Amino acid sequence: MRLLRIGEPGAETPALLHEDGSFRDISGLVDDLAGETVSLTSLDRIRAADPDRLPEISPEGRIGPCIATTPTFHCIGLNYRKHAEEAGMAPPGEPILFTKAASALCGPNDPIIRPKDSEKLDYEVELGVVIGEVCEHVSEAEALSRVAGYCVVNDVSERAYQIERLGQWVKGKSAPNFGPVGPWLVTADEVPDPQALKCWLDVNDDTRQLSMTSDMIFSVAEIISYMSRFMRLVPGDLIATGTPEGVAMGMTPPGWLVPGDVVSLGIDGLGEQRQDVVAYPGA
Repeated sequence: MRLLRIGEPGAETPALLHEDGSFRDISGLVDDLAGETVSLTSLDRIRAADPDRLPEISPEGRIGPCIATTPTFHCIGLNYRKHAEEAGMAPPGEPILFTKAASALCGPNDPIIRPKDSEKLDYEVELGVVIGEVCEHVSEAEALSRVAGYCVVNDVSERAYQIERLGQWVKGKSAPNFGPVGPWLVTADEVPDPQALKCWLDVNDDTRQLSMTSDMIFSVAEIISYMSRFMRLVPGDLIATGTPEGVAMGMTPPGWLVPGDVVSLGIDGLGEQRQDVVAYPGA
């Protein structure tokens, strides 16, 4: 299934993409797509419904993030071999974990808002993983069976805040609209191998990132199993699994985003995003 949310911020309707190309309202089956409503049990209930009997809704509205919110917006750093190389860093021996504020979540085509005092605005195409069942000390062999689905994530970053200021990375990752997610939540049964997906990102039609998820240092299964040793993952948790080479920070000179730029990105089978970079209101 391909699940999405259509409507203005805070008023989105959960929907599925029918095989005939129409959008069908599933608000009679789930209140929204978040937490327990994206659990494996809830997805089975949605899957069992006859889509022909679900109300059709217009495809013309705004597409919101494919999950309404997330208990935790987890991220993995330096998880592509070539990205570690461009950063001048050795591949990590264990997954690097950090978080984004859940308030950064936004729709796949919502604008990227450059923070008021931003100097070094960057982009990162990433494979997103939505957890569908509680994970605690899960083996790698079992890990993928706990996944609700996959989605496209742009891990927008402010590198001066992230790297040049004291403390953790979270403050360079968490500004409003720094987490475009979607358009679809593609259920796990539609993605037989998450390590065989092409991902790409363009800025103003110039290709910046082009890679395969096979370049990940730690696979999706390894990431979930590793994280579950240290915390309980719950339905609706979102994991952004790292970005390939080609980020603005790695260019000479750096290719920071500025208002007026257009960012386009996508992952095979998971859809595409498009964002206009805009200035902070009143700045």
